[in-house]
Amino acid sequence: MSPVPDQDPGSRALTPDETQRRRKRSIAIALVLGALVAIFYVLTIAKLGPQIMSRPL
Repeated sequence: MSPVPDQDPGSRALTPDETQRRRKRSIAIALVLGALVAIFYVLTIAKLGPQIMSRPL
């Protein structure tokens, strides 16, 4: 039985430039996802309209 290595044998350490690009890409994806959530929320509220507040409970 062989010991479990800390990292994959095929992986390598990222350079600072690669780390920075990965961080920027992650931030861009998060912003796009947040914008989509906001768009869906606004569209849902607009589709329901003001009648949603006057419905019987």
